[in-house]
Amino acid sequence: MSTMVKAERVCKSYGSVEVLKGIDLEVNSGEVFCIVGPSGSGKSTFLRCINHLEKINAGRLYVDGTLVGYREKGGKLYELRDREVAAQRRDIGMVFQRFNLFPHMTAVENVMEAPVQVKRVPKAEARKRAGELLDRVGLADKRDNYPAQLSGGQQQRVAIARALAMDPKLMLFDEPTSALDPELVGEVLDVMKALAQDGMTMIVVTHEMGFAREVGDSLVFMDGGVVVESGNPRDVLTDPQHERTKLFLSKVL
Repeated sequence: MSTMVKAERVCKSYGSVEVLKGIDLEVNSGEVFCIVGPSGSGKSTFLRCINHLEKINAGRLYVDGTLVGYREKGGKLYELRDREVAAQRRDIGMVFQRFNLFPHMTAVENVMEAPVQVKRVPKAEARKRAGELLDRVGLADKRDNYPAQLSGGQQQRVAIARALAMDPKLMLFDEPTSALDPELVGEVLDVMKALAQDGMTMIVVTHEMGFAREVGDSLVFMDGGVVVESGNPRDVLTDPQHERTKLFLSKVL
């Protein structure tokens, strides 16, 4: 099995505040990799480092064997130009906590925008593909609705379709259900489960322990900028080995 994401001693600081303190982990292709932990543990920051929305201060991050955000020459790292970083990002879909849809565009226009602007896909072709993706997330009948006419769960499903429109090899989900009303969470998780069944490599920062247990292949518990515990989600959630993990899970399960 090939490695899709590899982190080696990844560190990230904001001034004197260390947010990530040497993260080491590997995510295999086709795997659903869940990251859980308390607020402020560095989960979302790490996710944003994977597509270079945040620059790391030390260590190395690879996606599909390629160093992210830098090139290495003679043992030194040199930051890539913005254009080169953007090219790397095309292969990495990201779904945020807030949906970040363009309010002045319909669902179908939101989904087709990036392929048209970034990949120069002809509009008719992009519109057809956007329609197929909206159908895939259960929103074929909402293609001409604007974000304000959609529920939070529907907006998040449009956001997932939009990320898929670039045909990514990796999908990052940053607490995709935490801004939703409880009754809308399931419809978004169902779309994510279907993606997992289709073999999409996914890294999911989540509070949904049921999803992690049911769909996840691997799980890490982060706290204070380090990986405290990792393993099979079922094992970690039912029989945590570390006191810190036990304490956290006693509050969320």
